Amino acid sequence: MESTVENFNMDFTSKVVINSAEQPWLESPMAGVERKPLARENRESGHATSIVRYQTGANFSAHQHPLGEEIFVLEGVFSDEHGDYPAGSYIRNPPGSSHSPFSKEGCVLFVKLNQFDRRDGEEVRVNTLEAAWRPGIGGLQVMPLHDFEGQHTALVKWPANEVFQPHQHFGGEEILVLSGQFEDQYGQYPVGSWIRSPHQSSHHPFVVEETVILVKVGHLMPAP
Repeated sequence: MESTVENFNMDFTSKVVINSAEQPWLESPMAGVERKPLARENRESGHATSIVRYQTGANFSAHQHPLGEEIFVLEGVFSDEHGDYPAGSYIRNPPGSSHSPFSKEGCVLFVKLNQFDRRDGEEVRVNTLEAAWRPGIGGLQVMPLHDFEGQHTALVKWPANEVFQPHQHFGGEEILVLSGQFEDQYGQYPVGSWIRSPHQSSHHPFVVEETVILVKVGHLMPAP
C-alpha cells in the first residue's frame, strides 16, 4: 500500500504532529481506496505511514511487503486471503510477505509500510477488543502487541485525570490517539492525532478524560 504524494515528513530528528481528522482524503492508484499520508518516502515500496480508507467492496491488488507492513483497523472490517479483521485488530505482516487485501463493508486503517528490520520475521494477529490489559505504571493499563530489539508497539489506556512522569524518548516515540484526548505541556491531541517525537525528545503527558493511544517506541534511532 503506497501513497501518491511526494516525499515528506522524513526528517526523523524533527517532531511531527498531524490531526488526521482535519486532513483531506487523497485518491490512490486503486479505485475505492483513499489515503491521508502522514509520512512518506518518495519511491516505490518505500517508507510510508498513512490513514487508509477502503470504500464498500474495494480491493487492492496483490503486493509484497519488502520491509513489512503494520496495520491497526480503526473502523469496519479489513480482509485478505488469510482472514477478516474487525475494528480493533492489529496486524503485522513481516518483511517479504504478500497479500491481496479488500473490504466487503468498507474500513479505515492506520498503516505503516516498509519500516521493519529484515531480521524481524514475526507475524502478528491480535484482536485488541478481546485481548487482556496488563497493569502499567501508575493507573495506566498496557496491551503489548509486538517487540523486537528495543522496539515496542502497544496500546496504552489512560484513566481520567492520569498524569504520567516526565520522561525522555530513547529511540523516539510515535503515537496515534484512538479515543479521548492525549495532552502534554506542548498541546492537546484529539482522536486521530498522530505525534512522532524524535530520539531523546521529552515531555510530561497527562489526560483529563479516559484515553487510549497506540504507541510505538525505540524505532527512530539515528543512523550510526
